[in-house]
Amino acid sequence: MGRWRPPAEKSTALVTPAGHARLKAELDDLWRVRRPEVVRALAAAAAEGDRSENAEYTYRKKQLGEIDRRVRYLSKRLETLRVVDTVPSDREAVFFGAAVDVEDAASGELSRYRIVGPDETDAKLGWISIDSPLARAMLKKRVDDEFEAQLPGGLRRFFIVGVEYGEP
Repeated sequence: MGRWRPPAEKSTALVTPAGHARLKAELDDLWRVRRPEVVRALAAAAAEGDRSENAEYTYRKKQLGEIDRRVRYLSKRLETLRVVDTVPSDREAVFFGAAVDVEDAASGELSRYRIVGPDETDAKLGWISIDSPLARAMLKKRVDDEFEAQLPGGLRRFFIVGVEYGEP
């Protein structure tokens, strides 16, 4: 079996100002701090002699490759991202950057989600990608609107309870 995989779906190139700052900080940390540390450790491991049986050398080479891959990805991604730092004129409707309170129609359970770019998602914080089925289903909806979303667990109905804008 080959290693070929179909290309990934194009993700939306939107990001919040805070998300953009985090990605830039990660790139800076990788390039200025972590990579030089790994290069120094790699050089020290290489100086120990026979590299074919040197686990430290092999580990550091792999670690350097991972850092370089992430640096390459972040460098290209940051060029294509568009920072959305404005609030929509219609603050009652759900758009990118909104914090949305939703109620599950079946269980009555309340949840809060923030619609962010695909590079910023964090399930623990309730930050969902604008490309996710739930976010796509709630876009342009208003308070008290009902909507359906095709989720991995099946079709679910929700009600919009509240919409807010601004950094959390």
